[in-house]
Amino acid sequence: MAKTILILLDACRYDIGSENAGYLEHLIDNGRGAKYRVRGELPSMSRPMYETSLTGLPSSVHGITNNQIIRPSRFPNVFSLCREKGLVTAAAAYQWMSELYSRPGRFDPLADRFQLEGEGSICHGIFYYEDQYPDTHLFGDGEFLRKTYHPDFLLFHSMNVDYWGHRRGSGSPEYAQAVATVMEHIAQLLPPWLEEGWQVVITADHGMNAMGMHGGPTPDQRTIPLYIFSPQVVPGRFEEEEISQLNLAPLLCRLLGLAPARGMREYIQVALKRDEKR
Repeated sequence: MAKTILILLDACRYDIGSENAGYLEHLIDNGRGAKYRVRGELPSMSRPMYETSLTGLPSSVHGITNNQIIRPSRFPNVFSLCREKGLVTAAAAYQWMSELYSRPGRFDPLADRFQLEGEGSICHGIFYYEDQYPDTHLFGDGEFLRKTYHPDFLLFHSMNVDYWGHRRGSGSPEYAQAVATVMEHIAQLLPPWLEEGWQVVITADHGMNAMGMHGGPTPDQRTIPLYIFSPQVVPGRFEEEEISQLNLAPLLCRLLGLAPARGMREYIQVALKRDEKR
Protein backbone atom coordinates (compact mmCIF):
# COMPACT_ATOMS: atom_id res chain seq x y z
CA MET A 1 0.00 0.00 0.00
CA ALA A 2 1.21 3.51 -0.85
CA LYS A 3 -0.41 6.79 0.01
CA THR A 4 -2.39 8.15 -2.92
CA ILE A 5 -3.64 11.59 -3.94
CA LEU A 6 -6.51 11.98 -6.42
CA ILE A 7 -6.86 15.38 -8.08
CA LEU A 8 -10.24 15.78 -9.75
CA LEU A 9 -10.40 18.78 -12.08
CA ASP A 10 -14.08 19.39 -12.64
CA ALA A 11 -14.98 19.79 -16.35
CA CYS A 12 -11.39 19.62 -17.65
CA ARG A 13 -11.69 18.29 -21.19
CA TYR A 14 -8.92 16.20 -22.68
CA ASP A 15 -7.61 18.57 -25.35
CA ILE A 16 -7.60 21.81 -23.35
CA GLY A 17 -6.18 20.02 -20.33
CA SER A 18 -3.36 18.53 -22.41
CA GLU A 19 -2.56 21.85 -24.09
CA ASN A 20 -2.12 23.61 -20.74
CA ALA A 21 -0.37 20.94 -18.65
CA GLY A 22 3.22 21.66 -19.61
CA TYR A 23 4.90 20.16 -16.55
CA LEU A 24 2.73 17.04 -16.54
CA GLU A 25 3.41 16.53 -20.25
CA HIS A 26 7.14 16.99 -19.57
CA LEU A 27 7.05 14.22 -16.96
CA ILE A 28 5.25 11.90 -19.39
CA ASP A 29 7.80 12.67 -22.13
CA ASN A 30 10.60 11.77 -19.73
CA GLY A 31 9.17 8.46 -18.55
CA ARG A 32 8.10 9.71 -15.14
CA GLY A 33 4.41 8.87 -15.42
CA ALA A 34 1.64 7.47 -17.59
CA LYS A 35 -1.05 9.29 -19.57
CA TYR A 36 -4.33 7.88 -20.86
CA ARG A 37 -7.27 9.27 -22.80
CA VAL A 38 -10.51 8.43 -21.01
CA ARG A 39 -14.00 8.08 -22.43
CA GLY A 40 -16.26 9.36 -19.70
CA GLU A 41 -19.50 7.67 -18.75
CA LEU A 42 -22.92 9.25 -19.23
CA PRO A 43 -24.53 11.49 -18.31
CA SER A 44 -21.46 13.73 -18.45
CA MET A 45 -22.56 15.58 -15.32
CA SER A 46 -20.78 16.21 -12.04
CA ARG A 47 -22.61 14.33 -9.30
CA PRO A 48 -23.25 11.18 -11.40
CA MET A 49 -19.61 11.09 -12.49
CA TYR A 50 -18.28 11.61 -8.96
CA GLU A 51 -20.16 8.45 -8.03
CA THR A 52 -19.01 6.60 -11.15
CA SER A 53 -15.39 7.64 -10.58
CA LEU A 54 -15.35 6.42 -6.99
CA THR A 55 -17.56 3.31 -7.24
CA GLY A 56 -16.61 2.07 -10.71
CA LEU A 57 -20.31 1.73 -11.56
CA PRO A 58 -22.37 3.30 -14.36
CA SER A 59 -25.17 5.69 -13.45
CA SER A 60 -27.84 3.14 -14.38
CA VAL A 61 -26.51 0.95 -11.56
CA HIS A 62 -25.55 3.43 -8.84
CA GLY A 63 -28.68 5.52 -9.39
CA ILE A 64 -27.18 9.03 -9.30
CA THR A 65 -28.55 10.00 -12.72
CA ASN A 66 -28.44 13.80 -12.45
CA ASN A 67 -27.17 16.58 -10.23
CA GLN A 68 -30.47 16.95 -8.36
CA ILE A 69 -30.31 13.56 -6.60
CA ILE A 70 -29.03 14.41 -3.13
CA ARG A 71 -28.33 11.31 -1.06
CA PRO A 72 -25.33 9.33 0.19
CA SER A 73 -23.66 6.72 -1.96
CA ARG A 74 -25.32 3.30 -1.62
CA PHE A 75 -22.42 1.28 -2.95
CA PRO A 76 -18.86 0.49 -1.88
CA ASN A 77 -16.58 3.31 -2.98
CA VAL A 78 -12.90 4.12 -2.64
CA PHE A 79 -13.49 6.10 0.56
CA SER A 80 -15.60 3.40 2.23
CA LEU A 81 -13.23 0.61 1.16
CA CYS A 82 -10.34 2.52 2.74
CA ARG A 83 -12.20 2.96 6.00
CA GLU A 84 -13.15 -0.72 6.14
CA LYS A 85 -9.44 -1.56 6.09
CA GLY A 86 -8.54 1.05 8.70
CA LEU A 87 -7.01 3.53 6.27
CA VAL A 88 -7.31 7.27 6.81
CA THR A 89 -9.21 9.30 4.20
CA ALA A 90 -9.40 13.03 3.61
CA ALA A 91 -10.90 15.44 1.08
CA ALA A 92 -10.69 19.11 0.16
CA ALA A 93 -13.71 19.17 -2.09
CA TYR A 94 -17.00 20.66 -3.25
CA GLN A 95 -20.06 20.23 -1.05
CA TRP A 96 -21.51 17.42 -3.19
CA MET A 97 -18.65 15.16 -2.09
CA SER A 98 -19.78 15.68 1.50
CA GLU A 99 -23.34 14.75 0.59
CA LEU A 100 -22.19 11.58 -1.18
CA TYR A 101 -19.47 10.31 1.15
CA SER A 102 -19.25 12.18 4.43
CA ARG A 103 -22.41 13.58 6.01
CA PRO A 104 -25.93 12.57 4.89
CA GLY A 105 -28.52 15.19 4.02
CA ARG A 106 -28.34 18.50 2.25
CA PHE A 107 -25.09 20.38 2.86
CA ASP A 108 -25.34 23.14 5.47
CA PRO A 109 -22.65 25.79 4.84
CA LEU A 110 -22.70 26.89 8.49
CA ALA A 111 -22.36 23.41 9.96
CA ASP A 112 -20.71 21.23 7.35
CA ARG A 113 -17.79 23.19 5.93
CA PHE A 114 -15.22 21.77 8.34
CA GLN A 115 -15.60 18.06 9.12
CA LEU A 116 -12.23 17.38 10.66
CA GLU A 117 -13.50 14.27 12.42
CA GLY A 118 -15.92 13.07 9.77
CA GLU A 119 -18.89 10.84 10.47
CA GLY A 120 -18.92 9.01 7.14
CA SER A 121 -16.39 7.53 4.77
CA ILE A 122 -14.28 10.71 4.69
CA CYS A 123 -12.36 10.90 7.96
CA HIS A 124 -11.22 14.50 7.60
CA GLY A 125 -12.83 16.98 5.20
CA ILE A 126 -12.88 20.65 4.29
CA PHE A 127 -15.75 21.38 1.92
CA TYR A 128 -16.54 24.55 -0.03
CA TYR A 129 -19.84 25.61 -1.56
CA GLU A 130 -19.07 28.36 -4.07
CA ASP A 131 -18.11 27.16 -7.55
CA GLN A 132 -15.58 29.98 -7.90
CA TYR A 133 -13.78 29.03 -4.65
CA PRO A 134 -10.15 29.86 -5.53
CA ASP A 135 -7.78 27.02 -6.29
CA THR A 136 -5.20 28.74 -4.10
CA HIS A 137 -7.54 28.16 -1.15
CA LEU A 138 -8.45 24.63 -2.23
CA PHE A 139 -4.86 23.44 -2.42
CA GLY A 140 -4.13 25.16 0.88
CA ASP A 141 -7.03 23.26 2.44
CA GLY A 142 -5.76 19.97 1.05
CA GLU A 143 -2.21 20.58 2.17
CA PHE A 144 -3.46 21.30 5.68
CA LEU A 145 -5.28 17.97 5.68
CA ARG A 146 -2.28 16.14 4.24
CA LYS A 147 0.22 17.53 6.74
CA THR A 148 -2.08 17.39 9.77
CA TYR A 149 -3.79 14.01 9.37
CA HIS A 150 -1.38 12.08 7.11
CA PRO A 151 -4.18 10.37 5.15
CA ASP A 152 -3.71 7.26 3.08
CA PHE A 153 -6.14 8.54 0.43
CA LEU A 154 -6.59 12.27 -0.18
CA LEU A 155 -8.90 13.98 -2.68
CA PHE A 156 -8.33 17.46 -4.09
CA HIS A 157 -11.42 18.57 -6.04
CA SER A 158 -11.28 21.85 -7.98
CA MET A 159 -14.34 23.57 -9.49
CA ASN A 160 -12.71 26.61 -11.14
CA VAL A 161 -12.46 25.08 -14.64
CA ASP A 162 -16.14 24.11 -14.52
CA TYR A 163 -17.08 27.59 -13.29
CA TRP A 164 -15.39 29.39 -16.16
CA GLY A 165 -16.57 26.83 -18.68
CA HIS A 166 -20.18 27.52 -17.76
CA ARG A 167 -19.68 31.26 -17.81
CA ARG A 168 -17.65 31.59 -21.03
CA GLY A 169 -17.62 28.20 -22.79
CA SER A 170 -14.72 25.83 -23.31
CA GLY A 171 -13.42 27.77 -26.31
CA SER A 172 -12.85 30.91 -24.24
CA PRO A 173 -9.58 32.37 -22.94
CA GLU A 174 -11.08 32.30 -19.43
CA TYR A 175 -11.63 28.54 -19.57
CA ALA A 176 -8.11 27.88 -20.88
CA GLN A 177 -6.66 30.22 -18.25
CA ALA A 178 -8.49 28.38 -15.47
CA VAL A 179 -6.98 25.11 -16.72
CA ALA A 180 -3.51 26.65 -16.99
CA THR A 181 -3.76 28.14 -13.50
CA VAL A 182 -4.71 24.89 -11.78
CA MET A 183 -1.96 23.08 -13.69
CA GLU A 184 0.54 25.62 -12.31
CA HIS A 185 -0.60 24.81 -8.77
CA ILE A 186 -0.16 21.11 -9.47
CA ALA A 187 3.30 21.71 -10.95
CA GLN A 188 4.33 23.44 -7.73
CA LEU A 189 3.06 20.70 -5.42
CA LEU A 190 3.76 17.56 -7.43
CA PRO A 191 7.59 17.39 -7.07
CA PRO A 192 7.60 17.38 -3.23
CA TRP A 193 4.69 14.94 -3.16
CA LEU A 194 6.54 12.51 -5.41
CA GLU A 195 9.73 12.96 -3.39
CA GLU A 196 7.83 11.99 -0.26
CA GLY A 197 6.56 8.82 -1.94
CA TRP A 198 2.98 9.82 -2.75
CA GLN A 199 1.23 8.31 -5.75
CA VAL A 200 -0.73 10.96 -7.67
CA VAL A 201 -3.63 10.49 -10.07
CA ILE A 202 -4.98 13.50 -11.98
CA THR A 203 -8.20 13.37 -14.01
CA ALA A 204 -11.63 14.98 -14.51
CA ASP A 205 -15.25 13.99 -14.09
CA HIS A 206 -16.40 15.22 -17.53
CA GLY A 207 -15.59 17.82 -20.18
CA MET A 208 -17.35 20.95 -21.45
CA ASN A 209 -18.62 22.14 -24.83
CA ALA A 210 -18.15 25.53 -26.46
CA MET A 211 -21.63 26.61 -25.35
CA GLY A 212 -20.71 26.15 -21.68
CA MET A 213 -22.70 22.97 -21.24
CA HIS A 214 -22.10 19.32 -20.43
CA GLY A 215 -24.24 16.25 -19.86
CA GLY A 216 -24.36 14.76 -23.34
CA PRO A 217 -22.36 12.25 -25.39
CA THR A 218 -20.16 14.45 -27.61
CA PRO A 219 -16.38 14.04 -27.32
CA ASP A 220 -15.84 17.53 -25.91
CA GLN A 221 -18.28 16.74 -23.08
CA ARG A 222 -16.98 13.29 -22.17
CA THR A 223 -13.31 12.87 -23.23
CA ILE A 224 -10.97 13.59 -20.30
CA PRO A 225 -7.29 13.12 -19.45
CA LEU A 226 -5.81 10.69 -16.94
CA TYR A 227 -2.28 11.23 -15.60
CA ILE A 228 -0.79 8.68 -13.21
CA PHE A 229 2.44 9.08 -11.25
CA SER A 230 3.23 5.89 -9.38
CA PRO A 231 6.07 3.35 -9.32
CA GLN A 232 3.37 0.69 -9.68
CA VAL A 233 2.31 1.92 -13.14
CA VAL A 234 4.10 1.36 -16.44
CA PRO A 235 5.14 4.84 -17.66
CA GLY A 236 4.46 6.18 -21.13
CA ARG A 237 1.80 7.56 -23.43
CA PHE A 238 -1.24 5.34 -23.89
CA GLU A 239 -3.52 7.75 -25.72
CA GLU A 240 -4.11 5.97 -29.02
CA GLU A 241 -7.30 4.34 -27.78
CA GLU A 242 -9.74 5.55 -25.15
CA ILE A 243 -10.18 3.60 -21.95
CA SER A 244 -13.35 3.58 -19.86
CA GLN A 245 -13.88 5.88 -16.90
CA LEU A 246 -15.07 2.77 -15.03
CA ASN A 247 -11.39 1.90 -14.62
CA LEU A 248 -10.63 4.74 -12.21
CA ALA A 249 -12.07 3.24 -9.00
CA PRO A 250 -10.40 -0.18 -9.37
CA LEU A 251 -7.15 1.55 -10.35
CA LEU A 252 -7.22 3.58 -7.13
CA CYS A 253 -7.95 0.42 -5.17
CA ARG A 254 -5.00 -1.35 -6.73
CA LEU A 255 -2.68 1.59 -5.99
CA LEU A 256 -3.89 1.62 -2.37
CA GLY A 257 -3.46 -2.13 -1.98
CA LEU A 258 -7.21 -2.73 -1.64
CA ALA A 259 -9.28 -5.42 -3.28
CA PRO A 260 -11.76 -3.74 -5.66
CA ALA A 261 -15.39 -4.06 -4.60
CA ARG A 262 -17.52 -6.77 -6.17
CA GLY A 263 -19.26 -4.38 -8.58
CA MET A 264 -16.04 -2.84 -9.85
CA ARG A 265 -14.33 -4.26 -12.90
CA GLU A 266 -12.12 -7.20 -12.03
CA TYR A 267 -9.49 -5.97 -14.45
CA ILE A 268 -8.24 -2.55 -15.44
CA GLN A 269 -6.94 -1.22 -18.73
CA VAL A 270 -4.08 0.68 -17.09
CA ALA A 271 -0.76 -1.18 -17.32
CA LEU A 272 0.58 -2.02 -13.86
CA LYS A 273 4.14 -3.22 -13.43
CA ARG A 274 3.19 -6.23 -11.37
CA ASP A 275 0.93 -7.36 -14.23
CA GLU A 276 3.99 -7.53 -16.50
CA LYS A 277 5.51 -10.25 -14.31
CA ARG A 278 2.60 -12.65 -14.72
